[in-house]
Amino acid sequence: MFDWWRERQRDKLLQEPFQEAWERALQRNVKHYLRLPDEQRKELRDLVQVFVAEKNWEGCGGLELTDEMKVTIAAQACLLVLARPHKLYDDVESIFVYPSAVMRPKQEQGVFIRSRELVAPGPTALLGEAHVRGPVILAWDRVLRDGKNPTDGHNLVYHEFAHKLDMEDGSPDGTPELATRAEVERWRDVCERSFLTLRKRIERGEHTFLDAYGATNEAEFFAVATEHFFDQPRELKRVDPDLYAILSGFYHQDPASMGA
Repeated sequence: MFDWWRERQRDKLLQEPFQEAWERALQRNVKHYLRLPDEQRKELRDLVQVFVAEKNWEGCGGLELTDEMKVTIAAQACLLVLARPHKLYDDVESIFVYPSAVMRPKQEQGVFIRSRELVAPGPTALLGEAHVRGPVILAWDRVLRDGKNPTDGHNLVYHEFAHKLDMEDGSPDGTPELATRAEVERWRDVCERSFLTLRKRIERGEHTFLDAYGATNEAEFFAVATEHFFDQPRELKRVDPDLYAILSGFYHQDPASMGA
């Protein structure tokens, strides 16, 4: 009954034209949007309309949320599920947006939280968090910077919403919900090998293509790998073709084949 009602509401939403101001925001703030073929741009716009309407948005730390902010965040989150079966993050009821990084005591821990942090002595500068069965927290200045600079391998929205995909099976362990046992075994074989290689290279003080934050644990590895998959797909495919292939199969996308 609820699914039927929700689909009716979504159909009504999509009867409304996509606002021109929203289109301009996408072109200005989400450069990956410009790489998509026309058909996928239309699909992404549809997802954005629904996502913006269905989520509870809260500006924090004095931030006054605008439609431009919501659309910019929504487009990057929805890009991850653009081509795969999804429930449009139905476990994300609220999105809390701060103007910039939030400082918190170093010792504070969240048992069921995965986060993207600027690690430094003393207090931690928190850029974003994804809570199991809870909200996503984002720093707007970082969201905007990452959306406009899609080739440096860093994207806060991709990172936190990859965590939400990882959490869909109830276990934020770096292995998202997959259809078959064979897919799970293949995923773990490829990702564990890449994860351990990253850790060993960091321990030896070697330069790594993947962000060192991915060596924190398997969950962070998946989130970091997702950032590189969409931001630097050709480089990832060259450096670690097996990892690229497993992510391409999961997201049902091949960004390395897209134009710059």
